[in-house]
Amino acid sequence: MDAVFIGIDISKDRLDVHVRPGAESFSAARTGKGIDELIAKLLKLSPALIAMEATGGFESIVAAGLAGAGLPVVVVNPAQVRHFAGALGKRAKTDPIDASVIAHFVEATKPEIRPLPDAATQLLADLVARRRQIIEMISAEGQREKRASQKSLQKSIARLKKALEKELTQIDAGIDDAMRGSPVWRAKEDLLVSVPGIGPAIARTLIAELPELGSLDRREIAALAGLAPWTRQSGQWRGKSFIGGGRTSVRTVLFMGALVASRFNPVLKDFRDKLVAKGKPKMVALIAVARKLLTMLNAILRDKKPWRIPEPEELAHEKA
Repeated sequence: MDAVFIGIDISKDRLDVHVRPGAESFSAARTGKGIDELIAKLLKLSPALIAMEATGGFESIVAAGLAGAGLPVVVVNPAQVRHFAGALGKRAKTDPIDASVIAHFVEATKPEIRPLPDAATQLLADLVARRRQIIEMISAEGQREKRASQKSLQKSIARLKKALEKELTQIDAGIDDAMRGSPVWRAKEDLLVSVPGIGPAIARTLIAELPELGSLDRREIAALAGLAPWTRQSGQWRGKSFIGGGRTSVRTVLFMGALVASRFNPVLKDFRDKLVAKGKPKMVALIAVARKLLTMLNAILRDKKPWRIPEPEELAHEKA
């Protein structure tokens, strides 16, 4: 009997489902009742793998419900599915087509099933994401304030910024409470902030949004963060290397950490300076520093040992 692979395309109110092999398709409401009905149908199919795209949070309750019922669920990168759809020549944007492409993608690639975040980790991730949103709103209001010429508009912007800053303080307090409530998270944060360039905000984002840190090898963790280089190549022609995909929020905070580490972390400062001295563009050097920083952090959590300046013989061994 052929293994069954299922793709689910998620919108705000609806779940479109496609089953492979074959062409069975159906839909369900994105409600508690609809998810329960979907679980009952999927259990009868005994799927090898069920996939859905990361959709900015809409997928969380669906994935948690299916995983809680013992179904094999993976949340896949939308960019990878789009590229796969392009390779198949399917460029139309309709929900049923998306569900079938997701099913085809998971059948072809068979991504590894990773445990979903528990409720506490999901809460921390939601708080960290909300903190990021509020900071973006404060920054946007700051830009508007510079362009506002009328006093009434300036006062309106000032009131909103004050309210956002108050909300940011409350979110930070919520994050602090969550971190203090978990000895495991406190230990991880202490290890991460031991690295020059990593502060509490970056550490907490990594704990919340990259829970695999410390449990994967350096190539796998770089791919999850979207820092693994890939090259456009055809025959003997070889293009430039690029990064992309992965978890954008993680990559963003790693770039922030890399900027600070390039100045204050002696190992990474020396690494960056050598790249620039060899003629590497500054952005290329920054990406390389971010990738090396991620490798460091991964090793620190894996070994449960804080950062220290390597001895000269260790550096020589690393270069060899």
